[in-house]
Amino acid sequence: VQLQASGGGLVQAGDSLRLSCAASGLTFRNYNMGWFRQAPGKGREFVAGISRNHSSKRVDSVKGRFTISRDDAKNMVYLQMNNLKPEDTAAYYCAAGDLRTFGNLRDYDHWGKGTLVTVSS
Repeated sequence: VQLQASGGGLVQAGDSLRLSCAASGLTFRNYNMGWFRQAPGKGREFVAGISRNHSSKRVDSVKGRFTISRDDAKNMVYLQMNNLKPEDTAAYYCAAGDLRTFGNLRDYDHWGKGTLVTVSS
């Protein structure tokens, strides 16, 4: 399984970014997909997830600003991030899991390398 995240960069507060994750080596439609982030000196935290049935959930701090979506035909998952804040600065990771739940770190067993998002004030 390979997960390749892209789309990170340096932006100013209030700007938008869209992260993309290309998945290969798995039957994509059977997997829940998630985005996590890890800020310097902090643990990895759940940001948003979308199930194989296309239900989704997000952490409270990004509700109203971030949207997760998936395209099963293209084996892609996206994270649209609007109104970015300096506290969103982190490395963002794409993950895949095939359990019943999809809101926690332990629900995922395939991980990609991170893409760095830096938000300046």
